Amino acid sequence: MSLTGISEAHPVMRIAYLHSGSIPSVYANGVHVMRMCDAFTDAGHEVVLYALPGTVPAGDVHRYYGTRNRFEVRSIAQPALRGLGVWIRAWRIRADLHRRGTPDLLYGRDLRALLVSSGRTPLVYETHLMWPRRIVRRIEGVLFRRRNLRRVVFVSQALADDYRRVFPELDSSRWADLVTAHDCADPVPADGPVADLPGRPEAPKIGYVGHLYPGRGTDVILELAARVPEADFHLVGGTAADRTHWQSRCTRPNVYFHGHLPPAELAPYQRAFDVVLAPYQRRTYCAGGAGEISRWVSPMKLFEYMSYGKAVIASDLPVLREILTDGVNCLLCPPDSAEAWAAAVKRLVGDENLRATLGGEARRQLHDRHTWRIRADRVLAGLGDTTRPQP
Repeated sequence: MSLTGISEAHPVMRIAYLHSGSIPSVYANGVHVMRMCDAFTDAGHEVVLYALPGTVPAGDVHRYYGTRNRFEVRSIAQPALRGLGVWIRAWRIRADLHRRGTPDLLYGRDLRALLVSSGRTPLVYETHLMWPRRIVRRIEGVLFRRRNLRRVVFVSQALADDYRRVFPELDSSRWADLVTAHDCADPVPADGPVADLPGRPEAPKIGYVGHLYPGRGTDVILELAARVPEADFHLVGGTAADRTHWQSRCTRPNVYFHGHLPPAELAPYQRAFDVVLAPYQRRTYCAGGAGEISRWVSPMKLFEYMSYGKAVIASDLPVLREILTDGVNCLLCPPDSAEAWAAAVKRLVGDENLRATLGGEARRQLHDRHTWRIRADRVLAGLGDTTRPQP
């Protein structure tokens, strides 16, 4: 399908990224959005990000996330009016866009703001889950019938397949195409500062970076600590409430909770780990229980682990096999089998060569397929000029 009228007129685009979450925040969606805007800017585009006001203190949002570029971030608040607040905010974004001049492309995950602001401006809608609420699907259906919708981006092939099933009109659309683009990570230097972790200096360091809410496998990690007492387990991330919840249930002296850290401060911890864990369960939820995503999830933590060349142990879920291959770039285990996870940890702890082989292949695949710049080029292909060399 030809996407005409954009690349010819706008080899470099002015992109408005419309986000329904807060910037900055403790949540992964904020990291994803900031990384994408950073990559769009690397590609030469002029980017303005619209987001809700931040929910964590950060004097400099770009320093908090560790971005390379200082693209503009505009905070648009949402009135506390049930059912109406999201629409009022969408119209506020539209008014701000009108005052500042119509961008060349609207891109984002804020369904309502995209719909209200679109007019005749080309737009790209990105989705990370099949929304459970019928009203949201109805709004999506309206968006999918817009003639200025140029592309729908899915974070996994499983999600793309489910959208095609629920919205068969997507396959028959003459003006929009469908792109699967998994999450990513930025390449990182092989050397750099290493965190001075608490615990036994000689003990293997097993790491987890991410949230602690339901479905993320925190209970599996605590069981692992009991089954592998010779190793120390370090959990980085989680809200204060979730951290308190799990710490109150943890009796093991070889478990350390480090709490939430700004994304820009995670690198020393990643470098300090010998083995890293992604124990997603068969039912995995978004923040606040907004949706069950185990069928479609594309975890950023996996790609960040890969960027550091770490030996990964991950849950053997069909969607994760879109990226991971057992014995090639990771070890896969049944999500809820603590015995299998313990065996995998012990295997990697005792085999330095295997750790290096798995980690090295994971890093190579990350560099070749899964950087944010590669993703930015993919989701904008045919919509503008993203062929400049990577920084």
